[in-house]
Amino acid sequence: MKLPKGFLFDFDGVVVNSFKSHGNAWSSAFRELFNKEITPFPKHLSGKSPMIIAEYYCSIIGEEKKAEALFLLKDIHLDKHYTKPDVLPGVHEITTFLTDKNISYGIASNATKQFLRNSVEKLHLNFTTVFGVEDYVKPKPAPEAYITLANALGFHKKDFKDLWVFEDSLTGTEAAKLAGMVPVGILTQYSEEELKNAGSQLVFPSLLEAYHYLQNNTY
Repeated sequence: MKLPKGFLFDFDGVVVNSFKSHGNAWSSAFRELFNKEITPFPKHLSGKSPMIIAEYYCSIIGEEKKAEALFLLKDIHLDKHYTKPDVLPGVHEITTFLTDKNISYGIASNATKQFLRNSVEKLHLNFTTVFGVEDYVKPKPAPEAYITLANALGFHKKDFKDLWVFEDSLTGTEAAKLAGMVPVGILTQYSEEELKNAGSQLVFPSLLEAYHYLQNNTY
């Protein structure tokens, strides 16, 4: 098959395993604000914007009015007590492959911009075009994140059907689908069946298998 025109990446769960990074920041921020331990993170909020997650945590203890305060404090903790995430398999291989083929790619995440910049820099990742939650009026599952990234990479609406979007969450898969792009699932937290039911046209265990697929099945 012919190579897609471009590749758009989610970050958490696709490029890195950042569960500890975000979990530690939520926990310490919640403890500072409320002097209480935080409830376990619910899977259904995976890929959602940090503000929605803050609203959930605050609702558990009847403190909905302090959601914005928790959101802002979590971002401070995420930066101040930065926990380096782990790079997932295939990231360096696929970005090198795309660079060699002169194919545009970038990141559109619901994570905050500072966390993305810190991680890209500290992990020496080959991403120069990166968008975070502050860059959108409507974060995922709205399509704005991926449309914003595609436009920044020089793509037009007519190109969208030829753009692959790597996503591990149902939230992000919905965003890619709504943008008219090709959702490609990564098996970080959901099953192949769940991702395909959400709209993923292909599913891989990690970016490493996606890289091998592109290497062996495209021209």
